[in-house]
Amino acid sequence: MSRTEDGMTWIEGGRFLMGSNAHYAEEAPAHEVDVAGFWIDRDPVTNAQFARFVEATGHVTLAERPADPAQYPGADPAMLVPASVVFIPTAGPIDLGNPYAWWHYVAGADWRHPRGPETGIEALADHPVVHVAFEDALAYAQWAGKSLPTEAEWEFAARGGRVGGEFAWGDELAPGGVHLANTWQGEFPWQNLREDGHQWTSPVGAYPPNGHGLHDMIGNVWEWTQDWYQLHASAAQGCCGPRGRRQGSAEASVADGDPARVPRRVTKGGSHLCAPNYCRRYRPAARMAQPVDTSTCHLGFRCVSRER
Repeated sequence: MSRTEDGMTWIEGGRFLMGSNAHYAEEAPAHEVDVAGFWIDRDPVTNAQFARFVEATGHVTLAERPADPAQYPGADPAMLVPASVVFIPTAGPIDLGNPYAWWHYVAGADWRHPRGPETGIEALADHPVVHVAFEDALAYAQWAGKSLPTEAEWEFAARGGRVGGEFAWGDELAPGGVHLANTWQGEFPWQNLREDGHQWTSPVGAYPPNGHGLHDMIGNVWEWTQDWYQLHASAAQGCCGPRGRRQGSAEASVADGDPARVPRRVTKGGSHLCAPNYCRRYRPAARMAQPVDTSTCHLGFRCVSRER
C-alpha cells in the first residue's frame, strides 16, 4: 500500500530481491534486502523546482563554477572553465567502445543551458533538471528538508510492488508496441527514431506511473542516490557517462582497476539515451557508477523523506 502527500508517496517497507543475475555484471548477484518505509518524490525534481531553490539560496552549481587549476596540474585550461557533459549524436555508426565520440565537455552547458550556452529551459519548466552534480542534488535535498534515496530504497520504489519481471511494468520493453518510458529507439548514438515522441528529456508524468504511482523511475534521466558505488561482484564499465573532470573525496569506494580513481556514487534508472544496441539499463536492477565531480545532460534526481 502507498499514500500520497505534497508531491510524495509513502512506500511501505519490506524485503525484496535486489539486483539481477541476468544482465550486467555489476548488478549481480541478486540478493535479498530489507527496506524500511519512506516517502519518495512522485517525479524527478524539475527545472521549475530547482529554479525556486536557486532563487531562495543563491546556489551555484558545480557546472557553473570553474575548476581549481591547483587540483589539476598540467590540465588543458579549456577543461577547467565552467562546463558540463553534453551528448552530441554522431554522423553515423561508429565504434561503441569509444564513448568520447558522443560525450563532450561543452563550455557554458549547465542546468539553465542543457545543450550548450545557446540553449535554454524556457519551454522545459516541467522537465527534469539536468547538469546537476552530486553536491548540487544534495544541496537541494537539504534545502527541501529531505534526503537523497539509498540505492536499495530507489530500486524498491522503482519496482512498483512487482516481484520479478524484466522491467518495472513486466517482461516486455514495449508491450503491444507502446513505449512506457523515455528511452532511445534506433541505433545509438546516431539514429534516434523517436518512436516514443521524444528526442531529449520529456515532461515529468508523460508516461504511466508504476505500481506505487511514481513517474519516470525508468528512462528520461538517470537519478543520483546517496550510496557510494560498490561492486556486488566483479566490475563492469559504466556505459553511459564519461570519467570525471574534477576530483572528489577519497573516502568513496571505487572499482578495482579504475585508473582515474574518481569517487563515484550509484545512479539508477537509465535515461532517454539508453538503447537496446548499447545500454540496456532501463530496468530497476540496473545501476551506474557516476563520478561525483561530473554533471551531464541526462542525469537528475529525486528526493526521499524517512519521517512518517
